Amino acid sequence: MCTTVSLFNNMYSNTELTNAMNLLAIEPLGHGATSCPTEHFTYWDSAIIALQVMDNLGIDKAFAFGASQGGWIVVRMALLAPARILGLMLTGTSMDCESEDSRRKGAWDPKPLLNPFLEKWSSVTPTPDFVIDDVWCGMVTEFEFPKTLTTEQKIFWTSTLKSVYKEDEGRKKAKVALICLLERDSLLLRLRDIKCPVHWLQGTQDIPYGLALASEQIRLFTSSEEAKLEIVEGGSHYLNTSNPIEVGGALQALVKEYTKAS
Repeated sequence: MCTTVSLFNNMYSNTELTNAMNLLAIEPLGHGATSCPTEHFTYWDSAIIALQVMDNLGIDKAFAFGASQGGWIVVRMALLAPARILGLMLTGTSMDCESEDSRRKGAWDPKPLLNPFLEKWSSVTPTPDFVIDDVWCGMVTEFEFPKTLTTEQKIFWTSTLKSVYKEDEGRKKAKVALICLLERDSLLLRLRDIKCPVHWLQGTQDIPYGLALASEQIRLFTSSEEAKLEIVEGGSHYLNTSNPIEVGGALQALVKEYTKAS
C-alpha cells in the first residue's frame, strides 16, 4: 500500500535474478507515478493496465509476481489473460475481501484503523496544500516492512510517500487507493479458473494476513498446473524486503521450471 517500484530495489540489485530474467516493476493505480483520466478505479483496472504495459513493450507472455495488493492484481491478470501469464508468484497476500471470515482466521480488521483516514482525505473542495501525514507514513513502515527497517529506510519511504501523495491529485490517489483496499471484491470463487502454476510465499510475521488464510486459499487453485505454499520463518508482510534471498530463489526456480514447457 502506497509503495513505488522502489519496493523491488533489492531484486533489481540481485545479479542472479537479472542475469536469469528480465525484470519489470509496475506501479498500480493509486501508487507512484501511475495515474488515469478518471478519479475512481479498481484492482481490475490495475490488472488491465499492467497487461497494457506488456502490450506497449511487446511482451507476449510473462511470469507475474505480486506482493500484498500485487498478489490479487496478478491473479486478476491471469484471469483476464490466461494465455499470457506463464506462472504466478504471490507473497504476503490474501485472495479474499476484507471479510469477517478472514478476521476469524487471523487477518487484520482494517476499517476501524483506516476509515478515519478515508474521511480525512475526502473533500468536496480542492486541497492544493495537502501532504500525506506522518502518522500514515509510520503505519506503512510499521505494518508492512520488516522490524529491521533502518532509520534511513524509514526516512526514504516517508519522503517517497510525501512526494507522491501531495496536492489535490495526490489526495485523490490516496483516497481511492484506500477505497480499493477496503472494498475490493473476493477472488475465492474465481481461483478454480487459474490454470498456470502458483507459488505462494507467506511470512510468519505477516501482520495483515497471517498464515491461516494462505494455507486455506492455496488449495482453491484446483485447476493450476501446480499450487504450493512455502512458509518463510520470520518473514514480514513485504517478504521481498525481509527475505530477499528466499524470494529471489523461489522466483528463479519457478521461472526455470516452467519456461521449459512454454
